[in-house]
Amino acid sequence: MVSRDIPAGGPGPETGLASGAQRGRPRSPEADRAILAATLDLLAERGLAAMSIEEIAARAGVGKATIYRRWSSKGLLALDAFVTSFREQQPQPDTGTLRGDLIAALTSWVRAVTQTSMGQMLTGLIAEAQHDQELRAAWRDRVIEPLRVQHRIMLDRAIARGEIPASTDQDVVLDLFFGVAQHRLLLGHHPLDDEFIHQVVDVLLDGIRPR
Repeated sequence: MVSRDIPAGGPGPETGLASGAQRGRPRSPEADRAILAATLDLLAERGLAAMSIEEIAARAGVGKATIYRRWSSKGLLALDAFVTSFREQQPQPDTGTLRGDLIAALTSWVRAVTQTSMGQMLTGLIAEAQHDQELRAAWRDRVIEPLRVQHRIMLDRAIARGEIPASTDQDVVLDLFFGVAQHRLLLGHHPLDDEFIHQVVDVLLDGIRPR
């Protein structure tokens, strides 16, 4: 069973709750937590394609209607369950140097996808998003953009310290930083290890440091 410390307040404002979920009877935070926890467990056990809303409802001890009042699809529910857990494993580093921050951030990401069930969930969601337009848009909004916003803080601090030029294209840096790690995760052709982490960071910094 995976770690499933769902926040006491349930899903945040960025989750995939249906637009009408706030009307009628007050929502139950306990039901929210049970649904997300059940979804996370089933994602780890069976994957997105193999699990069903019926199974989630049974494991959470709620009716299917309770789930559909909150989430419009299985994919969006799975995404919220993943995001809730994954974000807890991606703290904001502040080591005092950009190299230290990048190594810490990539180490947290690699550990999450290699030492927990997060990697299996991540690859399954990426695959599903390729043919689910709603899930793909939600993936950008709830996974990619928040993570990029968090990591831009590291780049802004590095610019303020004079480590990298103010003209640095932060979007390209972040594409390279995350893209190479996701590439190895999805293809599995080389290991995601400490040597890889340090090589990625050093190659990236060689390209953007002032000369």
